[in-house]
Amino acid sequence: MAKNGSELLNAVYKEIADNLGMDIAMDMYKLFKGQQICFPVRFFNPVCTRKNIIAEYDGTNIKSLAIKYNYSEKTIRRIIKENTEK
Repeated sequence: MAKNGSELLNAVYKEIADNLGMDIAMDMYKLFKGQQICFPVRFFNPVCTRKNIIAEYDGTNIKSLAIKYNYSEKTIRRIIKENTEK
């Protein structure tokens, strides 16, 4: 068996096993078999991210916040504006 037997797996499980290991692929299979899962584009909770942006904003760091949180500068400005309007 090549690569810990991953060639025997269905495509999605093979990809998981090849990238994260056979044990993780097996754990994911046991936890989620039969379900369709959609992973959000954003890894972090948007409510917490907004709070962090507001807390870290110093009036001059829109660009660095956009880079740090992977948002556009326009979105950072909107988040700050929404907070100041409250």
